[in-house]
Formats: sequence, C-alpha cells, structure tokens
Amino acid sequence: MKLTQLKQQKVQVAYLFQKGLALHQQNKLQEAKVVYEKILKIHPDHFDSYALLGLLSGQTKQFTQAVDFLSKALQINPNHAETCFNKGLALKQLNRFDESIAIYDKAITLKPDYAEAYFSRGNALQETKRFEEALASYDHAISIKQDYPDALYNRGIVLKELNRFEEALSSYKKSISIKPLFAEALNNQGLVLHELRRFEEALSSFDKAIEISPYLVEAYYNFGNALLELKRYDEAIVMYNKAIRIKPDYTEVLSNYGNALLELRRYEEAIASYKKAIRIKPDFIDAHYNLGNALIKLKRYDEALKSYRKVLEVKPDYKFLIGLLQYFEMVICDWENFEKQKNLILQKTHAKEKASEPFNIITLTDAPSTHRVCSEIWCQEIFPSNISLGPIYKSPRKKKIILGYYSADFRNHAISFLIAELFEIHDGEQFELIAFSFGPDVKDEMLPRLSKAFDQFIDVRNKSNQEVAILSRKVGIDIAIDLVGLTGDCRPGIFSFRAAPIQVNYLGYPGTMGANFIDYIIADHTLIPDKSQEFYAEKIIYLPNTYQVNDRKKIISDKQFSRTELGLPEDSFVFCCFNNNHKILPTTFIGWMRILKTVKSSVMLLLEDNSWSEVNLKREAEKQGVEASRLIFVKRTSLTEHLARHRQADLFLDTFPYNAHTTASDALWAGLPLLTLMGESFASRVAASLLTAIDLPELITTTQEDYESLAIELATNPAKLKAIKTKLESNRLTAPLFDTPRFTKHLEEAYISMYERYHADLPL
Repeated sequence: MKLTQLKQQKVQVAYLFQKGLALHQQNKLQEAKVVYEKILKIHPDHFDSYALLGLLSGQTKQFTQAVDFLSKALQINPNHAETCFNKGLALKQLNRFDESIAIYDKAITLKPDYAEAYFSRGNALQETKRFEEALASYDHAISIKQDYPDALYNRGIVLKELNRFEEALSSYKKSISIKPLFAEALNNQGLVLHELRRFEEALSSFDKAIEISPYLVEAYYNFGNALLELKRYDEAIVMYNKAIRIKPDYTEVLSNYGNALLELRRYEEAIASYKKAIRIKPDFIDAHYNLGNALIKLKRYDEALKSYRKVLEVKPDYKFLIGLLQYFEMVICDWENFEKQKNLILQKTHAKEKASEPFNIITLTDAPSTHRVCSEIWCQEIFPSNISLGPIYKSPRKKKIILGYYSADFRNHAISFLIAELFEIHDGEQFELIAFSFGPDVKDEMLPRLSKAFDQFIDVRNKSNQEVAILSRKVGIDIAIDLVGLTGDCRPGIFSFRAAPIQVNYLGYPGTMGANFIDYIIADHTLIPDKSQEFYAEKIIYLPNTYQVNDRKKIISDKQFSRTELGLPEDSFVFCCFNNNHKILPTTFIGWMRILKTVKSSVMLLLEDNSWSEVNLKREAEKQGVEASRLIFVKRTSLTEHLARHRQADLFLDTFPYNAHTTASDALWAGLPLLTLMGESFASRVAASLLTAIDLPELITTTQEDYESLAIELATNPAKLKAIKTKLESNRLTAPLFDTPRFTKHLEEAYISMYERYHADLPL
C-alpha cells in the first residue's frame, strides 16, 4: 500500500473514530457500533474500537459479546488497565467471578492507584462470599479515594455479613455524609440499626430513605419489620401494604404482613397472606412455616403439621422446627415417628444444634442437663443479653421493696389459678406490687380480682421488650419476677435488657431459662436436690416446703355430677388424668393400658382437647389390647365445675417426665389422690414436691414398675385407698401445701434476702 493511501486510511479511521465516539457519547449506541465495526474492516487491529465495542456491549447487557471484544482489545494491548477493568465488569455480570477477580488484579498491577478496580474486585469477592478479602479490597479503594460513597456503602454490606454491626454502621454513616441523598445506604443503615436492636433509630433511617426514593420498596419492607419488632402491628401493616402496592409479588413482604396480622389475632387474614406468598413462590419455606403457626392458633393441627413437614423436606435443619413438629404431633397424640424424632432432637441438642425450643424438649427427656443445654441454645439465639440500656445504678434502700410481676397470663389461666391469692396477701407494709401484663386482651372474672390486688396494673402488650425494660427502670422495680419463663407468649427479651437489678424465674416454666440475665430460680429441695444444682443457670432459692404457691380461695362447685352424666360406668374404678395431651408419652400410655388390663373393671377418664387425639388414643388402646370404650373423654368446663367432677374419679395417674403441675394441685385440693412417678428433672418432680408438702410421700414412686404396681394395688385395695383419701382430706387445710399465708411469708423472706444481698454487694 502506498504511503498516500496509508495516510488517507489513517485520516478516515480518525474521522470515523471521532464520529463513533460522538455517537457513543450521545448514547446512540447502535449507530456508534456500526461505525466502530466499519473502522475494524479498515483497520482490523484498531484497539480503541474493540475496547469501545466491549464497553458498548456491556452497556446493552450483551456481556458475552463484551468479553469477546475486550479480550481482542487486550490481545492488541495487554497492558491497558481500563480495558482490563471493563472486562472484569463484564465477567462479573456473567457470574464468572474468579476470572473477573484475576483481571481486576491485573488492572491494579498496571495501575496501583486504581480505586474503581479495587472497588469492583471487592464486589466480585463479595459475590463469592469471601467477605474478609472483599473488605480489604474496599479498604484499599477508600485509602486511594477517601470520598468514595459506593465503596463505603459496600464496605458496610460486608461488615454486616461478618456481624461487625458497629463498624458497618460507621461505614454507612460515612457514605451518607459524602452523599446525603444515598437512599440505599440509608436503608442499609436502618438494617444494621435493626440488628443492633436500635429500632427507633432504624425507623428514622428507613423514613429518610423513603423520602429520598419513594419507590424503594425494600425500605417500606424493612420499615414494617422494625415496627413489627416494636409491636406496632397496625403501623407495620400500613408499611407492608405500601410495599405490596409497589411490588405485588414481593413474597417476603406478604409473609411478614401475615406475621403482623397473626400478632393481631387476625388469623384467617394471616393465612390468606401466607398462601398468596406460597402461590407466587411455592418453595418459600418461611411462608410455609408461618402458615403452620397460624393454623396452630386455629387448632387446625393436621394442616399445620403438613406445613411444618413441607419446610423440613426442603430444609431439615430449619431452626427449632423439628422440636415444634414433634410437640404438636404429641398434642394430637400422633406417635408414629415419636422415637425416631425424639432421638434426633436429643442428638442435635447435645451437638448444640437448634433443634427444639426448651418448652418442647422438657416433655421428651428427664435429663436436666439436656434441658439446660437446650435453654441456653435458645436464649442465646433468640434473646441474647443486651447492654444497650447500660447498667442499673444502685438506689438507696427503700422502705418498700418494689416487686414487678410479669406475665401473659393475668386471666383465667393455670398460673393465675395458683397465684391469685399471693398477690392479695402480700405484705403491703414491706412490698409494693406492680403487674406488667403482656397477654391477650381478655376480660374475664379473674382480671378484676388480679387488678385489684396490685398497686399498679400496667398493660404492656403493645410495648417492645426494650420499652418495657425502660418503663420497669422508670418505676423503680427492685425485683422482676418472670411468671412465664420459656412457655408460650414468653418475653425473656424484657429481662435481656435488665429490667431490674434482681431478676427471678418463678412458677411458669419448669426448668432453667439458661439465660445469664436471670439471677434466681425459686425451688424446694424435693424439686431441685443439691446434686442437680449444676443443671440450673440461676442461683437456686430454696423455700422450706414447696416452691408452688396455691390459692385457698379456689371454689369447688356444689354441683353433684353423676357418673352417668360424665359417661362413666357406675361400678368402675375410675383412673383419671387431666394433664394436657402433649404430656402423655407412649411409655406412660402403655403403662396405663397395662394397669387397665390388670384392673378389669377400670376406666380412664381424660380431658377432651381435639378430635385427633381422641381417635389416636383409642386406636393406641386397642393396639395394647384395651377396648377403646374404656377411655372416656370429658369436655372442658369452668374451673369450679371441673374441680367438682374430680369427686367421681378414684385415682389421678400422673404423666412422666412432665408431671401434673396446676392439675396436681387441683386434684389434691378436690380431695383426689394423685400417684406420681418422680424423675431427675424439675418437670418430673413437681408432683412429688406437692405430695411432700401435703405429707403424702407414699404416693411418690421412682420407677415405672413401682408406679404401675401401686396404681393396681390402690385400685384393688379399697381400704388402703380410703386411708389415703382420709389422710388427704385431713391434711388439705393443715399441711403447708395449701397454707397460702405461710407460703407467702417464706417467699417474702426470699425476696428480702435477695434484696439485702444485692445492697450488701454480696454474690448471688
């Protein structure tokens, strides 16, 4: 080619390149592409055209083509840092992360101060979950370019992934200070504040994000989640609805919208929301789990169990679910997989895995060591200690110790049936009583009685755990008594913030809470022998007779039930058990059936709870060679009438390892002897504690064989049973068990001892 032609070609290429570049800058991408391709026909090794075609292909999301063009450019000029960088961007879009990281490394080698390359390298590392390396890459970018809001933002993301929340928060704040209208950074700042349980600050951050970017749907969702934590359910629903209007198929919003409805007891609406989420995303296991929870509230156990099983099919290690599944299978007395699931739950718990909530495991095993491990796992996961409110400063000694009683059960409930009189006869000269009620809004005959007994009765149902703790400090609670523990509707989170200088686990939960923020547990020496102290995270306060308070004012109806009225044969020996179904284990039930087979004219009286349990128990009876008709179920009724119908039973047979608690007190108060099998755990020693306090140790057994043998003996030896009934009637109003004033005095002495030790700076 002649020199003149080469010059003309060079001029033409330069002209075309400027034309293509101008079109590219005007975002006329297709026209620019035509020009670049024309250049390459004239000059096949034109580096800039390949490089810009690669850039243009990336802009039009043709990333494979972009990689091809950029690779050709780098064959011509391997040491062009910006082209290496652009190729890395295209490779990342194709999820070829390792290749993108390698080419970013080359760009950085060529240009050591290339902040954008460090930033993008961090993004690729983040995609491969190499968070520590990503963090180092972002730090390099920021050291080169201090005012780099995007790098600070992404740095916050990886710090959050590493659970370094305070550092993440600092990074987001720096990003926002450089770029005040950075809505995504404000949203993520709110997420970190949520993780730090600083919910009010999180709300402010989400609010600012929405003000800047009204269609940032994630901010509405996260706003709703923070409101959910603060128990501001109606407001959460408003936010979720706004998110759904922007993105109707946002399944996570639909699921949490259901959770807010669930908390408001709008169960059918909650179910509809979960089902909508599942229709959109059939494998959305959180929605299946939440659907199960809502169905449980409506006692639609068969449907709930299907939902739980669906979750476990997809994710066998879903947190605490296998224990929940087994618990509700026990509620309906479905024991088909009992042993297999029980063994799996215990195995996982011993391995410190999140297999079961503590309340569900106390029925499965009599091992207090396992109970403690399970409680510690659960509390650490769900309600870790929170020091955000700071320590409580010691106030001077007061004339009256202020007691805070915290419960979801200030209503017609087993706990209130036991404790009501205690509140009424506490020494008003020494104690001030404040109730913190976080249960359902139920107006029954128990509520006014309890309200009257307290100096203050505060409804904290709609307050967050932190707000309740702050309120407790404000009113000066000296001793906070948690009457719920780890049972249903529990709120240990209140005490995780340290609501009071002294915090006590009492009555509601039969075992250790396993939490480092609970100082004491109330017990007696039958309940927790000295050898078992190691299985309790709390300091044990021993009362002299029994740990369990009782209400002498419980009225037994004058109604005389006939056996016919209860469906009982007139000439039968009536064994009974009014414990909840989940306490009836296969071993216990099989033992009962052996007793019934031996005592030919006997029947078993049980409490009707759900249709599935009755069918299942009758089927299990027939498997053991006992006619189903010998199991007789009675409906629930008022407590006064329920106590009265105890008169038609002859002997209460306890369950193991989860004994009768309130039901044991009811039986003894009604004059019905109770036979128990005592084990090693708190839950398996409660009935023994009560029998000891009423001086009937002869009804305590320690082996299954002795339990069955004594049941048979009492059923076939009328004189012996009559002597026990006579002794029970004699002791009922004289022994410590139902001597509420004596019990109250002992409990108050325990409170005073705790208070004095605290003020004397003595260890627990």
